[in-house]
Amino acid sequence: MVTSLDVASRGCSHSSHAPGRGWRRTVFAAAGALLLGLAGCGNESTPAPKAPAGSTPAPAAKTATPSATPADPNPADHPAPAQPKASDAPAASTPATGEPILVGHYASMTGKEATFGQSTDNGIKLAIKEINAAGGLNGRPLKLITYDTKGESKEAGNAVTRLITNDKVAAVLGEVASGLSLAGGAVCQQYGVPMISPSSTNLRVTQGRDMVFRVCFTDDQQSYAQVKFIRDNLKLAKSGILYDQAQAYSKGLRDDFATLFTKMGGTIVADQAFTGGDTDFSAQLTSIKAAGAEIIYVPAYYTEGGNIALQARKLGITAPLMGGDGWDSEQLAKIGGQAIEGSYYSNHSAPDQPNSDIGSFIAKYKAEYQGQMPDALGGLGYDSAMVLFDAMKRGKSLAGKDLRDAIATTKDFKGVSGVITIDKNRNAFKPIVIVQMKKGQPSWVANIDPVKP
Repeated sequence: MVTSLDVASRGCSHSSHAPGRGWRRTVFAAAGALLLGLAGCGNESTPAPKAPAGSTPAPAAKTATPSATPADPNPADHPAPAQPKASDAPAASTPATGEPILVGHYASMTGKEATFGQSTDNGIKLAIKEINAAGGLNGRPLKLITYDTKGESKEAGNAVTRLITNDKVAAVLGEVASGLSLAGGAVCQQYGVPMISPSSTNLRVTQGRDMVFRVCFTDDQQSYAQVKFIRDNLKLAKSGILYDQAQAYSKGLRDDFATLFTKMGGTIVADQAFTGGDTDFSAQLTSIKAAGAEIIYVPAYYTEGGNIALQARKLGITAPLMGGDGWDSEQLAKIGGQAIEGSYYSNHSAPDQPNSDIGSFIAKYKAEYQGQMPDALGGLGYDSAMVLFDAMKRGKSLAGKDLRDAIATTKDFKGVSGVITIDKNRNAFKPIVIVQMKKGQPSWVANIDPVKP
């Protein structure tokens, strides 16, 4: 699926880009609703691949060719201007005209994790529609260009290369899977184009890359919340682990969980692995059952989470499962059915969480997408776009370094998934939500405050 929405190429010096310094701190009323959440994953970073041969590029923006501009090593240390709220915006404005600002998005629009990309893309498009309806950015409309990664690391690198070198986007949004964000982030760093991942949680996604940001929590914070909930709320002390040894997201969560669970007085009674694509988990589950696990930690994506739950129940295992934000999809209940009932996972938001204005976002999303209920990824896609557009309005220009510095000073931005502040490591610091599957739906159970880095 390729949709158009692009921004003046970031990291490229674009003479055609008007400075974005004066936002006037009014942000579009439509951006109103506070805010939802979501998922991550992981892989090793790869060198920037070349654009795929024979591909047909989307129309390029009239901008200069990209250049790798050296970055200010500590942009997050600069004083942050006061941040607008999505709800501060005017209800209506003159429609945006003029040369579009191009923004790129790379996502798994097809493949076994297709709901990740589709939900995120829907959230981004909703944000763009609202901004354009309110007059655009300094009178210029936004245009989105989305390329399908098919859930493959190589495709992710190719997609980002194409967005930057062919389409001349000003900034890039994506990916959900951390492994794909590692590949795409390498390209953005090479060309000096800012990138914001909506939901990649692996710590390595932003490490050593001053052009790469995220609006979600990180795996160490997610693991801490999971362990604290199991130990303090569920009062369980014996955990089994079943993780994907070939996936950075899964392995990173497993490593953090095992360390923290032991440190907080628990015992890992069984530590079993599988490889993505496996369909038979009976041997690993039999070992976990024999070890007497009171809960089984499954840091995987929703496809494996649902299938592991099914096989666990067939083996007579009654212990609940605990997953990460990679479980967040309507497909989890469709795959796991009754077997997934009563299990838990950590997430970025929940539709029924208290003290939240997420309801207005859900209403807007359902109105736009034929009654479809947004998952946390839809909210994170929306938030990543709104944080980017806020920075574009505050920044000195749309040039790579200027835009990067504006993103880095994001503070107390009220998004669908919570209040977002970008820290010195270009990560978002925010609470983690724990949900339980009840009647096929994730239901809010607790909010866990993260530990400050």
